[in-house]
Amino acid sequence: MVKIRNIRKNYAKSTTYAVDGLSLDLNGGEIFGFLGPNGAGKTTTIKMITGILPFEEGEITVCGYDVVKESLLAKKEIGYVTDSGVLFEKLTGREFVDFMADVYDVGEERKERAEKLLSAFNLTSAFDNRIETYSHGMKQKIAIIGALVHNPKVLVLDEPMVGLDPQSAKELKDIMRAHADAGNVVFFSTHVLDTAEKICDRIGIIIKGKLVMTGTLDEIRSAKGDGSLEDIFIAVASEKDKAEV
Repeated sequence: MVKIRNIRKNYAKSTTYAVDGLSLDLNGGEIFGFLGPNGAGKTTTIKMITGILPFEEGEITVCGYDVVKESLLAKKEIGYVTDSGVLFEKLTGREFVDFMADVYDVGEERKERAEKLLSAFNLTSAFDNRIETYSHGMKQKIAIIGALVHNPKVLVLDEPMVGLDPQSAKELKDIMRAHADAGNVVFFSTHVLDTAEKICDRIGIIIKGKLVMTGTLDEIRSAKGDGSLEDIFIAVASEKDKAEV
């Protein structure tokens, strides 16, 4: 569903690439965890997939649509939740979700979808309150509902667990699993390695702009030895640093 080929991104005044030669396929029916230390290129990659950032080289297609040449068609297939939680805080939760549904031309089915998600996140009673009155966790939940209201084929989440209480985090993981099991892609970045280890079908590790490893957890363990994902991640990052030295 998502094909990334030899993407390179360089920010102004930088002598190194933020993302350097990244190629990756994201397949329908899978949850893909995108891991890396701070500054590794995770958010930059996500913003290129979603069409927010341009890139110097390479190609990205979403459901067959080129994100540069057919940007609107590609974006209609994507639901995106940022790591910064930027929302229209003067709107109520209902107004925000309706706005998102209008952007994606969602009809009457928006009501059923929203009600199901509101119930899952225990947010029904606050739906008609202004977003500026929400806690951080509540804002994260309404952003996720807005991203899902058009039932996107590709759900992209940047650090989605931040600010969520344990119950809401579990509900989000269940929703991510159900969305992938329906034949869609779920692509998310996270620093919570225990979560990635439990729910991901495949994992990619990016370090200093380069994708250094990708595969199922069993494939990664086969290559790097038994151990937790945390142990493997630290070992891979250490190997990368030693190689550069």
